[in-house]
Amino acid sequence: MSPRKFFVGGNWKMNGDKKSLGELINTLNNAKLHADTEVVCGASPIYLDFARSKLDPKIGVAAQNCYKVAKGAFTGEISPAMIKDCGVHWVILGHSERRHVFGESDELIGQKVAHALESGLGVIACIGEKLDEREAGITEKVVFAQTKVIADNVKDWSKVVLAYEPVWAIGTGKTASPQQAQEVHEKLRHWVKDNVSEAVANSVRIIYGGSVTGGTCKELGSQKDVDGFLVGGASLKPEFVEIINARA
Repeated sequence: MSPRKFFVGGNWKMNGDKKSLGELINTLNNAKLHADTEVVCGASPIYLDFARSKLDPKIGVAAQNCYKVAKGAFTGEISPAMIKDCGVHWVILGHSERRHVFGESDELIGQKVAHALESGLGVIACIGEKLDEREAGITEKVVFAQTKVIADNVKDWSKVVLAYEPVWAIGTGKTASPQQAQEVHEKLRHWVKDNVSEAVANSVRIIYGGSVTGGTCKELGSQKDVDGFLVGGASLKPEFVEIINARA
């Protein structure tokens, strides 16, 4: 098996309230979670404090986005400094919803990655192609271009998890087959080897996102280059425990 520690992130997106999230947190706190799996829950900014104070300390918390500077006249934004002040150590950046719903450019995402890492946060950096891009046969071109902008802004790869999320599989119920996921993950690892270093290629965790469920997680998680998951809808349900324990 890979020397890379399995990583399962839950992205709660814009969902939940204190009651439902409190129940979910209780379920996670009381569940038997695989000790060799790192678990991080991505909470809405307004619930970061709540999640961090209620979750068992062995479960990490992530913000779902942040801005590229520490403070200033940026109404509605949050900074890595604020995230850390809430006792939170991770941030998700470049999620396809940030890219395609809110129009964030590769350049902006790169700047955010640089600032978050300089501030001492771990970054879950998301990449992935849209359906028309896959059908046009340019998956690699798109994913490598996105990865390059991230890589250009990383000095310490130990704080980075790459999340491959084919946009056509997010929230659609369509999942990339384990073979499709493995194929892209393997190509990504080769890209990192050729463009960063072999050591980083061997150590960086590349996780899969896109309609991961209790039913699909075991086979996906058994692929050689799939080092975990970024889970959307299923992370709000008790089946998240099954996904965390995919390698148990």
